[in-house]
Amino acid sequence: MEQQQIARLYRIRKTMMEILKDRGYIVADSEIEMTKPQFDERYGENVKREDLLILRGRCSDPADRIYVFFPDEPKVGVKQIKTYTMKMKEEGIHNAILVVQQNLTPIARTCITETISSVFRLEVFQEAELMFNVTHHVLVPAHRVMSPEEKESLLEKYTVKETQLPRIQITDPIARYYGMKRGQVVKIIRPSETAGKYVTYRYVV
Repeated sequence: MEQQQIARLYRIRKTMMEILKDRGYIVADSEIEMTKPQFDERYGENVKREDLLILRGRCSDPADRIYVFFPDEPKVGVKQIKTYTMKMKEEGIHNAILVVQQNLTPIARTCITETISSVFRLEVFQEAELMFNVTHHVLVPAHRVMSPEEKESLLEKYTVKETQLPRIQITDPIARYYGMKRGQVVKIIRPSETAGKYVTYRYVV
């Protein structure tokens, strides 16, 4: 594999580790801070995408695990997706992220949305989306997904219904980064010259 391609996979893996940590999964700092030479030593010059497979448990519940699959095939179809979901079923894992080189085939995307989504949550990111961590952009404020209890307290405090809150689309890059689900509320903290910080809330739709 060419050095440029290896460097690309190094950056993609790093961003994915940051995503998992920000979602509350167990990720050591050394995984995120891994240097390019360390990456080369670990995976070799003939690294295959499937070698980058990641499995992590959630900090609050290590049994709640997630897979991150890196298919070698440029175009992922139904057969590959069924192979992954079979593996997840055998291991009792219901969440996974698929990092693909190109868009899924239309049939594969339909398979995920209409069939697999009732049992598994399979998110899809293109490699190009992971070349840079979107939350590191200077214009992106801090986001935090609220727990159900925090959400309920917020609604009671302001005497509003969740649907009355400003909205954020589930397809928004930040919503996708944090793996937000419809019905959740995210707390957004922006710096303010007058108040120190300015807090707003968004309802995920």
